[in-house]
Amino acid sequence: MEWLDTASIGFIVIFLGTLFLFGELLVKARGLFALLGIGMTAMYFLHHLTGDSGFWVIILYLIGIVLIILDGKLFSDGTVGIIGVILMIVGLAIPAPTLVYGILVAMAFVLGAFGSLFFLKVFTRRQMWSKLTFKDRLTSERGYNSINVSYKELVGKEGKTMNALRPTGTITIDGQPYSATSGGQWIEAEAEITVTSVDGTRILVAKVENKEE
Repeated sequence: MEWLDTASIGFIVIFLGTLFLFGELLVKARGLFALLGIGMTAMYFLHHLTGDSGFWVIILYLIGIVLIILDGKLFSDGTVGIIGVILMIVGLAIPAPTLVYGILVAMAFVLGAFGSLFFLKVFTRRQMWSKLTFKDRLTSERGYNSINVSYKELVGKEGKTMNALRPTGTITIDGQPYSATSGGQWIEAEAEITVTSVDGTRILVAKVENKEE
């Protein structure tokens, strides 16, 4: 496989190998992408492995794959996956015969990894990446509330300012205190107000004009 001594050929082999290998991790390809990816990457390693680099670079590469899979299944925050990607790049670059070859191989890996994202438009996504790609929306129906959804029920209700809003301060509605803003309008203390809108925990109020006692 002398043709693999050419850096441009090595670039293509690693690009396609990474493209299909990551494609198998991202989508359900029934093992076809895995076979193509492993086959091309194996050709690269078999041709370039020498006594100087040894088979430990393959172990490094495989550990990187394991970390990426663990990140998708357990952690889902990308941190462990990034470490895995770095290990895979190092494992590919070390056996390269020249510095230029190693740089091209690293570039091919990165481009192949990003290129595999296009498979998501064609094939069914693997469930283990659902959290990392925000497939599971953080909605109140799923119990992931990060704000008090009862704030939405305050719209239209009336209350009083506990202190002057300049433009922020404290109001009371149905005996409960809330932090609110008048949106730039100055409202004195003990003034009658109404809630005009709620955005998350930001309560916007307006003064009730000419309210009858």
